[in-house]
Amino acid sequence: MNTMSSQGSPIPADVWDQQEMRDALARREISSVYRLLRRHGVSQRQIAALTGQSQSEVSEILKGRQVMAYDVLTRIAMGLGVPRGYMGLAYDETTAVRVAATADSPHPEEDESVKRRKFLAHAAAVTVGAAVFGADSGSWVSHPTQTPAPGRIGMTDVRQVEAATRALRALDYQYGGGSCRDAVVAQLSWGQQMLGASSTDIVRQRLYVALADLHNLAGWTSFDTGLMDSARNHFGQALDLAKQGENEALMANILYRMGRVYLHQNAPDDALKVFQLGQLAAQNSGSELAVGILCANEAWAYAKMGSDEQALKLLGRARDEFSRANVAEAPAWAKFFNEIDLSSMIGTVHTELAQTVDAKYTRTAIPALSKAINNFGDEYARSRSFNLTSMAINHLLEGDIDHGAKIGRQAVDLSESLKSVRTKQRMEPLRQEAEKRRNNPEARELADRVARFTGADTAA
Repeated sequence: MNTMSSQGSPIPADVWDQQEMRDALARREISSVYRLLRRHGVSQRQIAALTGQSQSEVSEILKGRQVMAYDVLTRIAMGLGVPRGYMGLAYDETTAVRVAATADSPHPEEDESVKRRKFLAHAAAVTVGAAVFGADSGSWVSHPTQTPAPGRIGMTDVRQVEAATRALRALDYQYGGGSCRDAVVAQLSWGQQMLGASSTDIVRQRLYVALADLHNLAGWTSFDTGLMDSARNHFGQALDLAKQGENEALMANILYRMGRVYLHQNAPDDALKVFQLGQLAAQNSGSELAVGILCANEAWAYAKMGSDEQALKLLGRARDEFSRANVAEAPAWAKFFNEIDLSSMIGTVHTELAQTVDAKYTRTAIPALSKAINNFGDEYARSRSFNLTSMAINHLLEGDIDHGAKIGRQAVDLSESLKSVRTKQRMEPLRQEAEKRRNNPEARELADRVARFTGADTAA
């Protein structure tokens, strides 16, 4: 039995997201739309009443008459309750929510390690032209139906995509991926339709890069909200588009971000493989900044593996590459990696080494993290929260429990204002260190507060 929409409409609530209907809407084939509605039990009279058309008009459309006028299409969409973006009309909030909910469905039947191997295979195929890690690489990439493209696009259209990406990225940095992910995915639906438009070769190449970076941001915000399958999907599509746009520096950035997903999942071996692929693209691009970003993150992977010699060697190279980089002219996706972020990475890697190798590394971690914390502005609130968490861990490792607990509380205070799952998950090592010192009332209070914030279990 069909389910009525919540507004009492005779149209089933889920009909617009069925694939056959989505295809008809994307092509603006109103005759097919009406026939599908009839199949779902919606009468001609009901269609006419909802759209403001006469029954004779509806009958003619059902017989194949095309509807071309924009205002008529808009009236039909509004009357039937169609998310307008599904027809390539002006975007609305309903479309954004539906796209976010349907475009990136997870695949829980596959083990996470299998998914990582598939992405590695795809990344290798795109980066070096051969799937060196084996396995079929394309099955995880979704191919959503595209809305109709405008007839022709120019550089102004591409700049609009770039401007939207910059604005949304700023929201992500300041408030977390949960503040803007749906808007990013909605913007993608609009941007993707441009691929079907005609343009000059120069415009098309820049469009590939712009859409690659928008997918890159969609992957990053999905990661920040805990949607790992969605993140992998967007990063995979970003990599393909960056390859078509012949932008090796962006390919390197995409691979760096996907490697960070694997670090977050405590899979440093797989993260290192992705970073090394990114390093190939970075070196091909000639960008010292791209190489430096990859070196710093490779160092983090080695630190997680307890290899301090390799980690410190790569941190040194990251410093050298950064010293030669022209940060002022860096593309938008790499501008975050400045002197402050380099200090943050130095502190993060040494914090990891202090936990996996020797507590002596706190002596380098603390001043580096202090520099980052003191210089990250409000626009980088999430990064500041990560560094406060790492700083608290270092003070606990040094035995300065009261000060560590104080900084830990600051980290929780800041993280509570962010829409970021990662900030919670990055606090787990802090909670564990505080639990080890539970006999101290400050440590106990911190462990309990972090547990309440993250939803973790605490010791009895």
